Amino acid sequence: MALTVNSKRILSWVFISIGLLIAIPLVVALFVDKDFSVERDIVIEKPVDEVFDYIRYLRNQESYSVWSGLDPDMTQEYRGRDGRVGFVSAWEGNEDVGRGEQEIIEIREGERIDYALRFFEPFESEANAYLITEPAGENRTRVVWGFDSRMPYPMNLMLLFMDLEDAIGADYQTGLRNLKEILEVEMEDTD
Repeated sequence: MALTVNSKRILSWVFISIGLLIAIPLVVALFVDKDFSVERDIVIEKPVDEVFDYIRYLRNQESYSVWSGLDPDMTQEYRGRDGRVGFVSAWEGNEDVGRGEQEIIEIREGERIDYALRFFEPFESEANAYLITEPAGENRTRVVWGFDSRMPYPMNLMLLFMDLEDAIGADYQTGLRNLKEILEVEMEDTD
C-alpha cells in the first residue's frame, strides 16, 4: 500500500514530535545541576566530648535515625570495630529502606565523622554523609548532620521535580531532635 503525500507529511510530523518529546528533556538535563546537598543542625545541652563520644558509634544511629525505624524487620550486619575508621553497618529491608551500607571513612576527634553511603537497592548510588560537633557555649554542642551526593545525567532531571532538600532534611531534623532527647533527657536519668 503506497502512502499519499499527505500521509507522508503526517507521519513525518509524528516522528518529529516524538523526537522532540525525547530530545527536550535530555537537553534540559544538560543544564540541571547534578550535585545536591542537605544539612541540618541542632544545639544539645551537653558538652562536646559527651556528644561526640555518643555519635562516634555508628550503631547508636539506630536509636536516633528516622531510617532505622522504617522497617522493624530490617536485617543488619556489622563489620569492623565500631567508632573506628573502617567500621561498616550494612542493612537490608523493605522498599522504604532498601539495601546498602554505611562506612566510617574519617574521624577528626571531637570535631567530625565522615561516612561513605552506598545504596544497592532499590537503586545504586553513593553519597557522603557527616556529623560535626562544635562548641555552642558552656556545656552546649551544635551538631550538624549533612549529606552530599551527585545524580548522573540524565537522572539529574528528577532534581527539578523532587525536593531532596526537604525530604532528607526533614528526616535529618527529626533524627537530630531524637538525638537531643536521648542525650539531654535519657542520659540525665542514668547520671
